[in-house]
Order: sequence, then C-alpha cells, then structure tokens
Amino acid sequence: MKYICTVDINGPIDKVSSLWENEEFYKNWQDGFQSITLLEGTAGAVGSKSKILLQQGKRKMELIETIVSNDLPNEKKGIYEHIHMTNTQTTKFKKLTENKTRYSSEVEYTKFNGFMPRMMAMLFPGMFKKQSQKWMDQFKEFAEKTIEK
Repeated sequence: MKYICTVDINGPIDKVSSLWENEEFYKNWQDGFQSITLLEGTAGAVGSKSKILLQQGKRKMELIETIVSNDLPNEKKGIYEHIHMTNTQTTKFKKLTENKTRYSSEVEYTKFNGFMPRMMAMLFPGMFKKQSQKWMDQFKEFAEKTIEK
C-alpha cells in the first residue's frame, strides 16, 4: 500500500523544514506523541535508529525509526518498524515562493504482520492516509503560528 499526502505552508522552506525536524516540537503537531529516544548513531544521521512512543487512546505504540537518507530541506527518508507493520516514509519540502513551501510525504507500507493488520490495510486503506494527512495539516497550523511570531 502506497500513498502521497501534501500540504502548502505559508513560510520559507528553511524555517518550515527546521520546525518539522525539531524533535522538541513533535508533541505540538503529532497527536499521541510521547517520546523519541536515540538508540544508535547521531540523531537524524543516515543509519541512526530511534525508538518512538505514541499513545492512541489506551493503546500504546512503539516504532523503531531508521534513517535511510537525510538531505533536508529537500528530502528525508526513514523506515518505521512496528510489531504489526513496516513502512517507509519519504518527506520532501519544495520552495514554491520565498514565503510558501510544499510539504509532501510519500508512505509505502511494505509489510503487515498478522491477520488483523492485513485485513485493516485491505478494508480500510484510507484510514492510514487520513492519519498522515491529519498530522500534516496539524503541522501546517503549528508552523504558520510559530513562524508568524
């Protein structure tokens, strides 16, 4: 399963991508974000691994992020592994004007472990994209408010 989400943000590319990359701000735009802990390497560097903890309702999720490439503000690619699924996410920022940036995210789920995760992906593929778009829209709101100050 593969999809792309985009959002245009009022702000210069360097400021927008810098806000997106700053782990201290994840909680401001990712519902349920709890923490990110570096496991190996240098944060954001190719090959580094981090543990990301999220909570959705009563359900806790643990992801292992491995950075595949990082050439921000142009592109950053990571692999995200969860007990039930694995996906790659490629995030890109494109300068539209001096004060407008397009933020896009291409997500490809490469593995589903177990019957229920496979069924969810087959029956409700839109819910995965909807969650990605929601976080992107929340980031847009956060970034525009932060850049205005």
